Amino acid sequence: MQIFLVIFLYAAWSSVFTLGKWTLGFGAPLFLTACRMLFAGALLVGYAWIKQKGKIPLTKMQIASFCLLGVFSIYLTNSLEFWGLQHLSAAKTCFIYSLSPFFSALFSYIHFGEKMNGKKWIGMVIGFCGFLPVLSLQSGEGGLLQNLGGFSLAELAVIAAAIFSVYGWVLLRLLVKEKEHSPLIVNGFSMLFGGMLSLIHSLLADSWTPLPLYHMDSSHTWGFLQGVISMTLISNILCYNLYGYLLKKYSATFLSFMGLLSPIFASFTSWIFLGESLSPIVFVSTGVLFIGLFLLYQEEKKQGYVLSTKEQ
Repeated sequence: MQIFLVIFLYAAWSSVFTLGKWTLGFGAPLFLTACRMLFAGALLVGYAWIKQKGKIPLTKMQIASFCLLGVFSIYLTNSLEFWGLQHLSAAKTCFIYSLSPFFSALFSYIHFGEKMNGKKWIGMVIGFCGFLPVLSLQSGEGGLLQNLGGFSLAELAVIAAAIFSVYGWVLLRLLVKEKEHSPLIVNGFSMLFGGMLSLIHSLLADSWTPLPLYHMDSSHTWGFLQGVISMTLISNILCYNLYGYLLKKYSATFLSFMGLLSPIFASFTSWIFLGESLSPIVFVSTGVLFIGLFLLYQEEKKQGYVLSTKEQ
């Protein structure tokens, strides 16, 4: 039954790329990140504070861990993702995030001692070959987005966001699984800290006249607020905490493997709501990625990093 939770997780999460692309039509990426994370963090911490009757005891080490998670999983991940999403399709941005199992396997090896062997490396190479054709779908738009070694800066930004995101999930796994912290509290405080960093960055980099929105009228303001609220409820409240729960049942690599469903969902939602074309390259490349990462998953299962149904 819990495998259906994993499928639901990525169906919901993939819709955030489409929502993000739409919301970026109203406001700047850093300001969007700040509003979304501060709003979500306030909701989570507020709920935890009420649930625990006004007492959330935290040590200095815990606060430092939450701040570190906020830097990687919130501030760097979302700022780079939204900046790249401005110049790429929602489907392509989501597909680039499908590289996360490669980074997850490496980080899991470093932090948890999860072994890498020949079959895992073969699976990763096959998966990476499946990623390459998607780069031809859409290139940079000139200027700051000129190609760098075959990648546009927008593509590099999203790749970096995927790396920081996976590292953030590894840190989250350390906090919620090994140190037995509540995902609600960990996510809440990390979102508040990451949101504050994004807001400071926005104050320094964006044009506040009086807010970094592209048009200060009621329709644009309301559209921006709708996007922030929708993304917050789906991604920050539902998906972040569901992912934290599932990390107790599955390895980070397996969950990243199941994330291969996301580009398919994102392609359909962006086609329906944004009018983006359905490219067969995304589906073919996702299939190649699936083959490579299936090999990776099979080795994870043999090595005992993926729990069986009975163990769940």
